Amino acid sequence: MRRLRVLIRKEFQELGRNPRLFGLVIIAPIIQLTLLGYAATTDVRNVPIAVADGDRSAASRELIARFDASPSFSVAATVTTAGEAGAFLEAGTAWLALAIPAGYGARIHAGEPAVVQVIADGSDANSTTVALGYATALIGGYAQELDASRPPDGIDPRIRIWYNPRLESRDFMIPGVLALVLLVVTTNLAAMAIVREKELGTLEQLNVTPLRRWELIVGKLLPYGLIGMVDVLLVVAVAVFWFEVPLRGSVTLLVALSLVYVFCTLALGLLISTISATQQQAMMTATFFFLTPMIYLSGFIFPIENMPTMIQPFTYLIPLRYFLVIVRGIFLKGIGLDLLWPQAAALTAWGLVVLSLAVARSRKRAV
Repeated sequence: MRRLRVLIRKEFQELGRNPRLFGLVIIAPIIQLTLLGYAATTDVRNVPIAVADGDRSAASRELIARFDASPSFSVAATVTTAGEAGAFLEAGTAWLALAIPAGYGARIHAGEPAVVQVIADGSDANSTTVALGYATALIGGYAQELDASRPPDGIDPRIRIWYNPRLESRDFMIPGVLALVLLVVTTNLAAMAIVREKELGTLEQLNVTPLRRWELIVGKLLPYGLIGMVDVLLVVAVAVFWFEVPLRGSVTLLVALSLVYVFCTLALGLLISTISATQQQAMMTATFFFLTPMIYLSGFIFPIENMPTMIQPFTYLIPLRYFLVIVRGIFLKGIGLDLLWPQAAALTAWGLVVLSLAVARSRKRAV
């Protein structure tokens, strides 16, 4: 027992001599618990809905007000035609579109059955199913309030599902796996490779060569960028030919924007390498402070719209958020750069900022 106590004391003393590792062990779990405790929720609230009010009557405005007052919905826009409302689904700024036809108010006042159309973005099968359930329940309850003697189908909601008519959850998840694989593989490879050079002492040998700083950085990161692009082609091929996920958009655009995303992940790996002295520190820093929070806060598993308001601003700092919109938009919706340019611009800016921070922290002898 005495020898065992001495050994245990020695391990704690070594841990105390390494404040970075001690911080990872103590601080990282607290940060993760705080952020993810709020963000990790399967509840569906504040579903953004676009309304096409083709009737413009008091009855149609009352129905819209019911949706706006419900805690389950948030009216993102009110337009005139279903085509205009559908544009919000295509852009991803609305999950549902409610189309109220002309003559709706007259049929309500005459006590006749009225028809409204509910169009759903079926990309996220689970959230869409729940949102459609909320919408049909709200419309049915409102119809019963209008006239207690009217049958429940007094207002008939006609349901249409776009982009994923079968509501296959894998069609939503597998494109996201592409983004996740690139994040984990290229970030870890870039960070670990440079830190490994430090541990072996070979980085010092490179420092005495005529290589400039940018040449050394490009030479270290470019191979992992090529590996990342090979992963892109492999994952896309498996998704399309094995899992039969529809690829409705441009393959060229997908590859080009994947290259921008890989630039971001490599820059993140370089930044991690500048704040890590060992491969163990690099791996733990990448996992606890970057990769795990990014996965939970990006919308990969939990919709961002369902997260608390105080958490949502943090999601704008995560490159995975933007690339998920890109890859799912190209796969399921077939949209192009005319709609995806904000995400592409955000990824480019993010990568440049992180790369600048990494270079500023590094010196030639420590890259």
